[in-house]
Amino acid sequence: MISTAPLRWAAPAALFGAAGLAHLLRPAGFDAIVPRALPGRARTWTNVSGALELALALGFTVPAARPATARAAVALLLAVWPANGQMALDAWRGGSGVRRAVTTARLPLQVPLIRLVARAGR
Repeated sequence: MISTAPLRWAAPAALFGAAGLAHLLRPAGFDAIVPRALPGRARTWTNVSGALELALALGFTVPAARPATARAAVALLLAVWPANGQMALDAWRGGSGVRRAVTTARLPLQVPLIRLVARAGR
């Protein structure tokens, strides 16, 4: 029987790695969804979240670090949930029907993502 254990941490590592790179290589789109209530520049928040996502991706690859990495990843996902809400609000204020649907659907999809990440720490 093939073990699925590597998939438990590989998927979150890949997701966080891709997201971190996207934040750092194409920051403008992420700057636009930083909640306006946060202090400081949006680019700072984008860069910090990108760096954190890359650190989490790396953390998932280290067996001893996975439990702490999973807890930190869940915390980050909860912390950035307001940005997803901001993106949905912005889409409803002037986006296409497809953009509205995608950004609205993304909000509840955060729940299974959080579960996936939490399982990766076991």
